[in-house]
Amino acid sequence: MTTHLATCTCGQLTLSAEGEPSRISVCHCLNCKRRSGSAFAVQARFANAEVVIRGISKEFALAGDEGGIARFHFCPECGATVYFLVDALPDEVAVPVGAFADPGFPAPTVSNYSERMHRWLRLDEGIEQRY
Repeated sequence: MTTHLATCTCGQLTLSAEGEPSRISVCHCLNCKRRSGSAFAVQARFANAEVVIRGISKEFALAGDEGGIARFHFCPECGATVYFLVDALPDEVAVPVGAFADPGFPAPTVSNYSERMHRWLRLDEGIEQRY
């Protein structure tokens, strides 16, 4: 079984996940753009039972466009987000794919808020478009 290791920039906060993610998606919502500092964010979801978190985190709760709450956990030392919890998905942990620092990580299969995607961005043709 594959183990995926996500870490903050300084290494104080880590998350290990066993197996493959239940979903990998990109998001083009304005909150994800601001949070990631990029044109979009990429995240992978894992079942709570597959995840072990070590280190100290601070939490920032953010309401999405439709009112749902996501609780972002970041390192208080370096500020990097390592995981987040979505109130509407209590059995899963979401991890920004960049925290894995793994160029071989599987590609996303879903694109959320596609109508807000930057015009210059191109995704694989087979990716499911939402919103």
